[in-house]
Amino acid sequence: MIAFRTATFGIVTCLLCATVDAAQAISLAVEQEARGQIDKQLLSSGLSEPQVELNVVSARPAPPCSAPVEIEAADTRQYSRMRFVVRCPDPKGWRHDFIVRARVSAQVAVTAMPLRAGEVLGNEHVTLERRDVTLIGDAIGAPEAAIGQTSRRSLRAGEVLRANQLVAPQVVKRGDQVLMVARQEGIEVSMAGEALDAGAQGAVVRVRNTASGQVVRMRVAGAGTVEPVDMAPGISRKP
Repeated sequence: MIAFRTATFGIVTCLLCATVDAAQAISLAVEQEARGQIDKQLLSSGLSEPQVELNVVSARPAPPCSAPVEIEAADTRQYSRMRFVVRCPDPKGWRHDFIVRARVSAQVAVTAMPLRAGEVLGNEHVTLERRDVTLIGDAIGAPEAAIGQTSRRSLRAGEVLRANQLVAPQVVKRGDQVLMVARQEGIEVSMAGEALDAGAQGAVVRVRNTASGQVVRMRVAGAGTVEPVDMAPGISRKP
């Protein structure tokens, strides 16, 4: 009787071990899928030296599956709470939800001193530091991407610089006298105009031709210079 109980206990223990091993394998597969999703996002973000910590969370262990499981990324918009769906494709298959909580840090551009609203950033205003960017989707990874931009609002020293905090400086203001320049087949034609809108480089603004009074839409090419919107910047085109 004792031997039978021992054998039964051993079988149950083995089954439990198999179940635990299967659940761990599935959790590892989910973790790998999550890392792949995060790596794609980090690659497009331009952040320097990113580091990722992951924690896979499930309400209950996933049961074993006789076939390779299928993993679907259901929601990966936030690193702090990514949702994955795991499906077992065998005849008595199952569906299981996993939450992955990630912490992401990286070298990012940080304000080296307080900034006023409308202030143009220079080298002295920006430094590079490792920061937690888990909840910051638009952190700027390279100082050169911030230098030359204008702050939309006042910023404290030590703030992580974000894309939505900065804007390209206006190089043309409303009422400015501008040069309207058009190029074609190596020939450049220019005429005087008046800007009716303000704009940064690359912005489209309305310009009144001083000679004819005609109002046209032009692209800001630089300080005091605009060009036709249908012409690639600085590139001649054929008629």
